[in-house]
Amino acid sequence: MKIGEVAQRSGLSVHTIRYYERIGLVPRAGRDAAGHRDYDAAILTWIAFLSRLKETGMPLRQMVHYAELREQGDTTANARRHILKSHRSHVRDRMRRLTEALDALDAKIFSYTDKRKETPE
Repeated sequence: MKIGEVAQRSGLSVHTIRYYERIGLVPRAGRDAAGHRDYDAAILTWIAFLSRLKETGMPLRQMVHYAELREQGDTTANARRHILKSHRSHVRDRMRRLTEALDALDAKIFSYTDKRKETPE
């Protein structure tokens, strides 16, 4: 699959895919006879996973480290599991803090709504 198709199907730009490849986040693609990148379709699954990590706030440096371990194979499974479990803990803590912040916003919105009902028009 050519880089343009990967970009279209993944939602990433061609520039981003090249950057991810350069920093080791995405494995280097094979090349066709003309020297153009030729990705395996499995790259889309990997990019989707990377997108989830990014959405949850995992730093790029940590994502690259995880990718490096992944490239080393099954012997790094425990290390990768540790990274993901630690990140999950951070995500859960962040979700808790965001829920608290949302509750505070809701309370403030309610207080304004309640006051408006008491104010004569």
